[in-house]
Amino acid sequence: MKNLVKFIVQAIVDKPDQVEISEIEGDQTTVLELKVAKEDLGKVIGKKGRNAQALRDILGAVSAKRKKRTILEILE
Repeated sequence: MKNLVKFIVQAIVDKPDQVEISEIEGDQTTVLELKVAKEDLGKVIGKKGRNAQALRDILGAVSAKRKKRTILEILE
């Protein structure tokens, strides 16, 4: 999961070396915390949150297959 999100986000942003993802795993839920450069934050979120929602939809599909829940948090 972590590598999938990192791969997608690095393709979107201008500074891919500043993409950081931390993973907090629980019994049924995994939380991914995404940090990007301040100037790339808008690109990750997208217009009206469309890019962020698309990332969450992809994670939801992969999570359903693994029978776990994954939450993506985009940190500033």
